[in-house]
Amino acid sequence: MKVCILGDNLTSLALAKALVKKEIFVDLFCQKKINKIDSTRTIGISKSNVDYFNKNISNIKGMLWPIKKIKIFTENSNNKEILKFEDQKDNLFSILRNQKILDQLTIELKKNKFFSFKKNIKPNSLKGNLIINCDITNKITKKFFSKKFEKKYNSIAFTTIIDHKKLSFNNEAIQIFTNDGPIAFLPISKEKTSIVYSARIKEKKTEVEINKIINKFNPKYKIKKIYKISKFELKSINLREYYKDNILAFGDLLHKLHPLAGQGFNMSIRDIKELLKIIDYKLKLGLPIDQSICLEFQNNTKSKNFVFSEGINFIYEYFNSENKIGDNLIDSTARLIGRNKILNRYFKNIADIGLQN
Repeated sequence: MKVCILGDNLTSLALAKALVKKEIFVDLFCQKKINKIDSTRTIGISKSNVDYFNKNISNIKGMLWPIKKIKIFTENSNNKEILKFEDQKDNLFSILRNQKILDQLTIELKKNKFFSFKKNIKPNSLKGNLIINCDITNKITKKFFSKKFEKKYNSIAFTTIIDHKKLSFNNEAIQIFTNDGPIAFLPISKEKTSIVYSARIKEKKTEVEINKIINKFNPKYKIKKIYKISKFELKSINLREYYKDNILAFGDLLHKLHPLAGQGFNMSIRDIKELLKIIDYKLKLGLPIDQSICLEFQNNTKSKNFVFSEGINFIYEYFNSENKIGDNLIDSTARLIGRNKILNRYFKNIADIGLQN
């Protein structure tokens, strides 16, 4: 029994590691040597997904930085949070650097006898019971997976890391919805904080201008250094069809989100969990690993993923409408939600475990 995975990203490596732990042979095909991820890129992983990842994929406890509180502001809220989420007993989510988890997964996979890297993607070399495509650029994607729902935000995401004076407590994530787009301050240690700024495209912004924006909205940090800024275009994607024969689309190819809620990789982990549940059930019954898995996976996840993705779009548009319908209405409505314990708990659960059946 063999599974072929196409792509050289975090999702493909995490899925490969989950499969080889079940002693399923995996060939991972990439078009070139595994890419180095930008050192300023970080990801947030919810508590339930951290637990699943540690148990079923790889132990990443040592590289996580816990976030216990989230505060949300708007540019016009006079430094008073309009929403706050916190958990006195546990972490809301954790932050880690992309490159660290990528390196660990790569090392562990290279040592595993059920795994092998393949350097070139050729259709006639894909000999597996199931082919999982995590690569948005290859020929298979262009041929079979080009139909999608796409939303362009006309925005650019700028990411960096700041060094700052050591804090005794740096476990509070802060998101500010500025008039030009959201900026998030995401702690990764007592002395370092990751920044993601999603700016609407009006005119090109220089690195000097981004640094000024960081300093303008800096909530509390005594900044020593701002690292080189990276950028990428923002858009939301939901694939119309999840599979073709025994080829299953996966990861960012299936769904891509605005980074304001930090849910992109969390959705992929939930997809891995669902796919492994289907495979486990098939193996338990002695059934083959074949394209029937693709159909069942699509039936179980497609509608939930689409609704969840549209929910992130709604949040973006909700705060983006501040200049159109008035900041007082936006702020007061959000504060009303925040003060309602039931709604507050509901939104925390959605962010942690996603949509359930």
